[in-house]
Amino acid sequence: MSLPTFQQFEVDALAKGFDEVAPRVWDAAQTVDLHTHPFSVEALVVQGEMWLKVGDDTRHLLAGDTFALEYGTPHSERYGIEGATYWAARRHAVA
Repeated sequence: MSLPTFQQFEVDALAKGFDEVAPRVWDAAQTVDLHTHPFSVEALVVQGEMWLKVGDDTRHLLAGDTFALEYGTPHSERYGIEGATYWAARRHAVA
């Protein structure tokens, strides 16, 4: 499977109405406890592996996998022994 370049991911995300696109790099075996974000996100995992838990559902994500979360969705994250990198397209809530 061929992944897009970051530039292409960014262009596509901005065209879909996202207002921020950023690479996110996580350390090996890092965990992030239950939390929420003030934005919606669509992301593409480009390196490593991670586990994303939303409610009772846990997804194991590898390079090439995508995930999406709506604004304010409680979730937790765990990263693999080599860490992980994903590209995140964010759409911030409008007040």
